[in-house]
Order: sequence, then C-alpha cells, then structure tokens
Amino acid sequence: MGHTLKWGAPPPKRPYLRILQLLLLAGLFCFSLGIIQVTKTVREIAILSCEYNISTDELTSVRIYWQKDREMVLAVMSGKVQVWPKYENRTFTDITNNLSIVILALRLSDNGTYTCVIQKSERGSFRLEHLTSVMLLVRANFPVPTIAEVGNPSLNIKRINCSTSGGFPEPHLSWLENGTEVNAINTTVFQDPETELYTISSELDFNMTNNHSFVCLVKYGDLTVSQTFKWQIQPKLDDSPTNQSPLLTIIITVSLIGTFVIAAVIWQRLQACSKYYRAIITISIPASSNSISLVQHLSEVLA
Repeated sequence: MGHTLKWGAPPPKRPYLRILQLLLLAGLFCFSLGIIQVTKTVREIAILSCEYNISTDELTSVRIYWQKDREMVLAVMSGKVQVWPKYENRTFTDITNNLSIVILALRLSDNGTYTCVIQKSERGSFRLEHLTSVMLLVRANFPVPTIAEVGNPSLNIKRINCSTSGGFPEPHLSWLENGTEVNAINTTVFQDPETELYTISSELDFNMTNNHSFVCLVKYGDLTVSQTFKWQIQPKLDDSPTNQSPLLTIIITVSLIGTFVIAAVIWQRLQACSKYYRAIITISIPASSNSISLVQHLSEVLA
C-alpha cells in the first residue's frame, strides 16, 4: 500500500516513509535543477533513469526508492525488490542501466513525476546519496481529423465540421487558410471520465462564391494532426462544356435520323423504278416482219 506523509506526524517506522519526507523537503531543490521529461504513448514501455550507477555487489549497502508524486512505486532494500500493487507485474528495475525503472503497458494514469532516491550505508545508518526526478508524459495519439459538409446556414454560405477523438492530452483545434487562422464556431472538447481520452469538434462557415483551401489543425502536447478541405467555385451553366454537350448530342442525333429517313425514301423510289423498267414489253409494228421485245433496264432504254 502507498503512504502519504503529513507534516508534524511522528517519525515513520519504515525506511521508505522517511524517504518520502526527505523528498518533500528536497522538492524545491529538484525543481531548481530542472526535471528530465520522457514522452510516451499508451501501451508503450517507459524507461526512467535514476542517473546513478552501482555494482551488483553494492546492492546490499544501498537502498533504492522510486515514487510517483507522493505514492510509492518500487523499493530495493538489502538486494530485495518490492513493487507496490498498482505497478505489480508490469514494473521492474534495471540495475545495470543507471538503476532505471521500467514500466510496461503504459496507462494514462501513469502520467506524473517519478523520483529516484539512493541512500547509502554509512557508520551503521543510511544517508541520502542521490536524488533524481523524471517527468513521464503518457499520451494517446489522435487519428487524422475528418471534415464533413453539414449544410448551408444561408445563401452562398456553407458550413463544414472537423472532428477527431481518442487522444490525450487535451487538444486544441484551429482552422487555417493560407497560414492564417480563421474564426471557428461551435468548438467543443469532451473528455471521457473512464478512459480519460478526449474528443474535439469544430465548425466553420465560408462563402461559396470564392475558392478556398482550409486546414483543420489539432495540437495536443507537442504533436499535431491535420486535414485539408478544398472548395472550388462551381462553373455557370452557360459556360460549362459539360452542359453544352447534351444539346450538341441532340442536334447530331436528329441530323443522323433525318439523313437515314431521306436515304430510305430515295432507296424505296429506286426500287420502284427498277421493278417498272424490268417489265417485259412487247411492241408489234404493223407491216413489219419484226417485233420488238424489251427486257431492258432503264439505262438501256435511255441509251
């Protein structure tokens, strides 16, 4: 179980409780030196260095304590390791790597400042030998935002929405055009009380009579994700080649149909003439020994 120190309380009975008190007294010293920062994402592995080296033979003469804020995480005393319940089965110390603490399968609740304390045995008692603090920032990455059209609030005005969810830490959303921020409306940020993950959404109105290229930019911590939305002015009906092509198609179709009809009529006329001039004609000329039989085509008759 973790323990919390209270000012004015009687001296603690356990060594690590005494360390917690020393940490509180040395807090200003730690912040004045600056704190190392480690940034990781959910389910990754974090390695936090104590920045102190000892040999395995020295383990029996030192005490190693790791705590997060005011809560114990891990302790090494007389060479034996003790891990507190919240970190069991996913936390261990790497003695050979600057006495680092290794935390597996990171959770958002692992965010915080971790402090390493080294006590060394001297003349039958333990004195403070080393103190280091590391700030762990655990984040969940936001997916690329989605942008959707959500209607037309007025004539020539269109509204679009940009949203993304499932990230950490708290995000900030802005709309940009040509690198300049434009005014957004209805921006909301929601944090799920169970997962602690955030959802952010924002809307933007713009004039449809101009071309636009908007960037929806979401910042969280020192990371960003973005999406681009482009709008092109719709061409007028009279000027659009695509709108003229149906009329052209109709004209061509009517012309072809007319041509076929005329060709069919001419063909029928020729067929009728051909049958007429193929008829057998017999002409008898009185007082003539010869008669003329014509089985002639039009070309022969005309000749």
